[in-house]
Amino acid sequence: MVYRIKLINNIAREGLELLGSGYSVSADEQDPEGILVRSTAVNTDHYASLLAVARAGAGVNNISVEKATDKGICVFNTPGANANAVAELVFIMLGICARNIHLAIDFCRGLAGSTDGKISEVVEAKKKTFRGFELAGRTLGVLGLGKIGVRVANGGIQRNMKVVGFDPSPALENIHLLSPEVNLVRSRQEVVSQADVLTLHMPFSEKLRGSVNGGMLDGLPRGAILVNYARGPLVDEPAVLHALESGRLSSYITDFPSAALLSHPRVITSPHLGASTEESEEQCAVMAVRELKAYLEYGTVTHSVNFPTVESIPSGSVHTRLIMINRDVPGMIGFASQRIGASGINISSYLNESNGSVGYNIIDLESAIPTEMVNEIAAHKDVIRVRTIVMDGR
Repeated sequence: MVYRIKLINNIAREGLELLGSGYSVSADEQDPEGILVRSTAVNTDHYASLLAVARAGAGVNNISVEKATDKGICVFNTPGANANAVAELVFIMLGICARNIHLAIDFCRGLAGSTDGKISEVVEAKKKTFRGFELAGRTLGVLGLGKIGVRVANGGIQRNMKVVGFDPSPALENIHLLSPEVNLVRSRQEVVSQADVLTLHMPFSEKLRGSVNGGMLDGLPRGAILVNYARGPLVDEPAVLHALESGRLSSYITDFPSAALLSHPRVITSPHLGASTEESEEQCAVMAVRELKAYLEYGTVTHSVNFPTVESIPSGSVHTRLIMINRDVPGMIGFASQRIGASGINISSYLNESNGSVGYNIIDLESAIPTEMVNEIAAHKDVIRVRTIVMDGR
């Protein structure tokens, strides 16, 4: 069997090389079983045979996740693969802002064509206009303590900043990596009220659209800096511009330029460069491809945003692996086990996991399962999707 993969955007060669001969990869594929994408919008309803989408990056707001879940399509992301790239850029841009480097560079370029003597004279006379401040001793507020947020928080400690952070749903694997010097607080308001620099690292959802608004910004110390290397729509731009005019904010640093922001002198923008390093793109591509391969070939799930994590290596006695994706309601394990057992097929292992809305079952069988039995299971009102993976002679 050869899996059909649609390639959207440039995916690093190091990842694509992992696919091997069992895959047909094309940007022109019209009926893919898998999609590899970076930032282009993907409407999963457009692809009848689609099984999974792997996003080479952390955010998945460019993918129709709810539609995918309704059709039993797994959506993967690559958390942590671009964390170092984003965290480094946050501090680069913060340093540029704090020391007025962007203005100073423009000033120096404006001296092109002058004599050395004139340049020296003007530099000495004007350099005081670019005087900045040091990050050490300032309070860095971090909203969102995922892979990136933890690196940023730890980076603040390394720069002798006071760091305060909040995450409404912290993952223990991330919190374990957090410096003990970071002050974890119980609410967003506690972070905002203390932050000389407030940096955003929460995932985007419609619930959070525009959540960084006037009410929130009014809680900042006067003259604070807002940094957004998460997602543009988290921020209410008119509220930010008002805060800049009132002096509540001294600067806004963002990776998401817009017509409203580009003309403001105290907005510093980069053109969506957060993950744009060779290392980050390679790591994201490798991670995305490995997730997609494991799902297509074995039905295992890691780093999915809509399915629970389920990992299982089939034993040598397994002929067919049956994947059943269902709504998380009682009785589904018994239903599948009973139907399969009644047909005389031996179940060598049954693994079930749930994320509270979707139940995911890996059922390893020691013989083939008849098509009519698969169709009977798929016809259950609470079954979203069923697929079979033959382990023998792929």
